[in-house]
This record gives sequence, C-alpha cells and structure tokens, in this order.
Amino acid sequence: MEYKNQHKHAVVSLSGGMDSSTLLLKCINEFETVTALSFDYGQKHKVELKRAQALIDYLRLNGHEVKYQVIKLDGLVELLDSALVEGGDEVPEGHYAEENMKATVVPNRNKIFASLVQAAALSIANRTKEDTAIALGIHAGDHAVYPDCRQEFRDADDNAFRLGNWEAERVGYYTPYLNGDKYDILLDGESLCQKLGIDFNHVYARTNTSYKPTPEGWSDYKSASSVERIEAFIKLGRPDPVQYADETGAVDYEVARIYVEQVLAEYELEQLKNEKS
Repeated sequence: MEYKNQHKHAVVSLSGGMDSSTLLLKCINEFETVTALSFDYGQKHKVELKRAQALIDYLRLNGHEVKYQVIKLDGLVELLDSALVEGGDEVPEGHYAEENMKATVVPNRNKIFASLVQAAALSIANRTKEDTAIALGIHAGDHAVYPDCRQEFRDADDNAFRLGNWEAERVGYYTPYLNGDKYDILLDGESLCQKLGIDFNHVYARTNTSYKPTPEGWSDYKSASSVERIEAFIKLGRPDPVQYADETGAVDYEVARIYVEQVLAEYELEQLKNEKS
C-alpha cells in the first residue's frame, strides 16, 4: 500500500459513529500505523463502543491491523450536564440545525478527548522518533451546534498542546472532513472500502450514529444525529445497513427514510418562511 501522509503514525479518536469510523478507514489507507482510542464517559448511546470493537475486529480479519483501546472516564458522568449522558434530559428529536439540539452538547467533550489522543500521539512520536498525527472526524455539519468542532477551536487547542509539551512539533493533526458534511464523509467511505478491499455494508452496519438506541442496540431514526445520517444515505442512493426501530419495534429502513424525507421537507419549508419574513 502506498502511504500518502507525511506523518507515519496516526492516533484516531474513534467514537464508533459513522464519521470517526470512516476516518479510521482513511487513516488505514494513508498512514503506516494506526492507533484508535474510544472513550466511555457515561454516554447513553454506549452501543457505539460495541460497534467500534466490532469494526476493529472486522478490519483485523481483513488484514488491516489497528491497535485499539477503550479509555474509561469513571466518575465523569456525574459531573456532566448534557442530554447525551446517563441521568440527563431526554435526547431531543428533529433537524440538527434546530436550537434544541444544543441539549446534545457535552461540555468540553472534544477537548477532553483531544488531550488524551494528543498524549498518546506524542508518546508514539517520542518512542519512534517519527512524526505522528492526531485524527479527528469533526465536520462542517457540526459547526453550528458544537463550537469544539470548528477550525478556531482546533487551532487554539493545537497551540495549547504545543505550548504545554516538549517535542510537540512531532505531532500534527488530521481533520480531512472539517469542511465537509456527513454525505461527503459517506461518499469517501464508499471509495475507501473499495481501496481497502472491504465491504461497505459490513463496515457501516458496525457503526452507530443514534443518540437514542433501543436496549437491543437498534438505532432510532428521529433524533437529530440519526436524521443527519439517513439524509447522507439518501443522497448517496443506498440503504443504511443498520437496524432501525421505533416504539413499535424493529422497522425497515424505508420507514426511516420516509420519515427523514418528511422532516427535511418541513425544515426547508420553515427556512423559506423565515427568509420571506
């Protein structure tokens, strides 16, 4: 395989979601070695950690070795105010751009994760004496709701890391989707699966984007993260391989697709009304 990145090693923040899982594929394609870190911080959608492990296992079976570790942040959940963590408010439904989506912000989450990824990356760089990158799956679709997904934050965080560590110049950061959206990520994922010789459906069935999964681990299709994911699959023109469900139980993807198309149409109509007023 021909590696394209100037850094030899990458450390990926792997949530188990669609974005970071695609990023993992991209890093496998572009770096010589890849380390992936996931974080257990008391999130309600903890099924994402099972999906991350399942994806790692699938990749290994297909010849793509990734060093993987889950970092448990015990005790943190009791201190966090967010709808996404155990004990928090109900996760809101609707379009991602709506104001109520701010309830899904986890205070300082990306900074916490980035600090740990940076520590691992610098340790690899110091041990190997070779350049290492931290890889984050942040994208433009998150900019409005999550300030820690913006370029300004990344630059400030990177500067703080360099001020606080010796030999930090050995570490760069890799955010290839910063100016794209979930559709762009999924489109790249389709191409990466072909390059790596792996099956698209097998990969994305091993991801979770739902913030309101069922006890069985099935995805809801009404919370904002799910709406945004399904929108990307609609644009790509292929069905989402994860199992969706609602209060009646498991549902076919077509049910989820129709619901999301209705949400998108209503959102666009509301935007037009606001522009005219």
